[in-house]
Amino acid sequence: MSQTIAILCVDDEPDVLEVAVRELAPLEDVFPVETAANAAEARECMERLDRDRTALGVIFCDHIMPGETGVDLLVAMTHDERRRQTRKVLLTGQAGLDATVKAVNQADLAHYVAKPWEKDELLQVARRQMGLYIAACGLDPLPYLQYLGPEHAATLLRDYREADR
Repeated sequence: MSQTIAILCVDDEPDVLEVAVRELAPLEDVFPVETAANAAEARECMERLDRDRTALGVIFCDHIMPGETGVDLLVAMTHDERRRQTRKVLLTGQAGLDATVKAVNQADLAHYVAKPWEKDELLQVARRQMGLYIAACGLDPLPYLQYLGPEHAATLLRDYREADR
């Protein structure tokens, strides 16, 4: 049986969350998509995922939100052993250079997506980042291959077979 691995989208704009969930829908059968409107809700969601024994593979996080910024949330996640492998994606149109540099240098940022993003960009980023998460965790990629897309699945399968030698 494969492990359940979730995707979390954090943004204070309901319309952005709606579009993100719609674009990630092709992955939802195997990678549940969770949403949060701010950092506090994101933390609650992560705790619930832990209770449900669901891993957090990828987080898409806006920067400018009420309360704690997205970059600060991502930085805090790097200090939590349970989130060490989680792939962190900054999803924003408002992060300045300082915030972006902080995300890259202190949050172990995996990817940056500028708003508004291109159609299917989020889906492609999610597939790539989820494949990298699965590889980093040493999970058997077979149950996930059809959802990762052929360009990511082939590399993941090859790397898994090489590591098994």
